[in-house]
Amino acid sequence: MAFTLKVNGAERSIDVDDDTPLLWVIRDDLGLTGTKFGCGVAMCGACTVHVDGQPMRSCSIPVSAVSGEVTTIEAVDGPEAKAVQAAWVARDVPQCGYCQSGQVMSAVALLRENPKPSDHDIDLAMNGNICRCATYVRIRAAIKDAAKALEA
Repeated sequence: MAFTLKVNGAERSIDVDDDTPLLWVIRDDLGLTGTKFGCGVAMCGACTVHVDGQPMRSCSIPVSAVSGEVTTIEAVDGPEAKAVQAAWVARDVPQCGYCQSGQVMSAVALLRENPKPSDHDIDLAMNGNICRCATYVRIRAAIKDAAKALEA
């Protein structure tokens, strides 16, 4: 089937089966490989993108169900994104880096919704974003740093 999606600000036409996961459309049909495949069942968070600003697991959303604008790690922008990216670098968050696009997308969505998150808020927002390198302490610290930077 033919679909038109708005991805990273541009309308993109694709011809795929209607049950094709958004993840594979993003990676295989649009060539945007920053969004990662981790588990395929929406449990690890590596495939997180924003749909109309909300974090969504793209591996479990059929392309036919996508009606809003999709933003991937390649185009996430704005003050929250810049603050998260700077904090990630300053805290040296990534080790292997595989999960980090999903982690960043979830953290940006959190700070857009809640610019002063508590530890509990961070835990809830980041729940399901698995980091096999276990950089959770640095991730939490980086989110707090990003929140402080947004206050300035």
